[in-house]
Amino acid sequence: MSSSSQGAFAAAYDALHEAVSAVLELCPEMLSGRESLQYLEALITEVRRLPVARHALIHHLQTQTSEEELGGKLARVLANRVRITRGEANRWIGEAADLGPRRAINGEPLEPLLPATAEAQRQGRLDESHVRIIRKFFAHLPTGVDLDTCAKADRDLSKLGGDYRPDQLEKLAQKTMDAINPDGDYTEEQDRARKRCIIIGKQGPDKMSPISGYLSPEARATFETVLAKLAAPGMCNAAEKKPCVDGTPSQEAITADTRSPGQRNHDGLLAGLRALLASGDLGQHNGLPATIIITTTLQELEAAAGTGLTGGGTLLPMSDVIRLARHSHHYLAVFDNGKAIALHHSKRLASPGQRIVLYGKEHGCSAPGCEVSGYYCEVHHVTAWAQCHTTEVNNLTFACGPDHRLLDKGWTTRKNTTNDTEWIPPPHLDHGQPRTNTFHHPQKLLRNGDDDEIP
Repeated sequence: MSSSSQGAFAAAYDALHEAVSAVLELCPEMLSGRESLQYLEALITEVRRLPVARHALIHHLQTQTSEEELGGKLARVLANRVRITRGEANRWIGEAADLGPRRAINGEPLEPLLPATAEAQRQGRLDESHVRIIRKFFAHLPTGVDLDTCAKADRDLSKLGGDYRPDQLEKLAQKTMDAINPDGDYTEEQDRARKRCIIIGKQGPDKMSPISGYLSPEARATFETVLAKLAAPGMCNAAEKKPCVDGTPSQEAITADTRSPGQRNHDGLLAGLRALLASGDLGQHNGLPATIIITTTLQELEAAAGTGLTGGGTLLPMSDVIRLARHSHHYLAVFDNGKAIALHHSKRLASPGQRIVLYGKEHGCSAPGCEVSGYYCEVHHVTAWAQCHTTEVNNLTFACGPDHRLLDKGWTTRKNTTNDTEWIPPPHLDHGQPRTNTFHHPQKLLRNGDDDEIP
């Protein structure tokens, strides 16, 4: 694909907008059923072709523009700009890497990594569901498979995708995998290692969280050994006032245990992790002992109702907060109209007490649109230490690593009249308009009144 002028881009995208607008104005009432299906197929074909243009744009952004110019990492900027999830943005970037244009070090054009699939998509023969299945096939293909076999699989699957539905293609892809790797041979270093993961999903309305992933053989063996002890009948039973967490449970405790194996696994894992936290062997994390830090209000605590918020962004029912508080260290953060009182010192690094106040006030990274919770953030001086030479809690905020590094690339911060942190981008990004992050404080979106004045 040759390069194009800015004028050609503008003309083509204006024509695209006009064409889509014209199609949206059409009314199909006068069409027969056969004609409606014909135009529907034509519409879907063009929709399927459009990601090809997306691949080229993303490839250009990834290879020809810097984080400083974009205002952050591509996945996050892309997600915020077109309002998609970070996961979807990463999927788009991955598809562009597999199906989009490439260039050699000397600038010579190269074909996509999956050329047959890319061409089938350009022709509108593949839906994005087909593409996901084909990319998943190659993600699970052993790394030792030769290039000729990979190329043939690319050609075969892209052709099959043009003839079959995605659910049918998925079955055909599995048959192809079985033919290429009938013995299921995988190497530890290159195949199993890249697949290992544990993913904790978002909390549901009942505050429960799904968990999924893949355990390596070693992790599974370790997991089984630990749970053989802690998840045995009668062990770590949360229904008992004094559950047995070491030694051997009594026969009475074993007989009275009505939990399912899955529930025992859950309780055993919780007991093991709780013992690890209590041991102190984890040391410190961001200047504090590795422990659970919870923020709540005095009113909710006294009423034994509502929820507490951990530094990791987890909501805990108040009954759990009270139970955890029975064997924890206590901290008190006092606020007056959004400002913390009397927590400052002359050292550059934030004290443990100040970091705890930030957990309660900021909840997470204060950069606009950032979802990173407090456990994974660094402390940032809103007014630079070199200017104020003091570490006062109302001059501190949370910033995740990538956003913290933006402050070396033209971004600045300041506090507004409500003590919220404003991030001011360089002039070339949105004309340098200050932004705040309400993601960790959705309640602020419900407030009435005019915007705060800038001091």
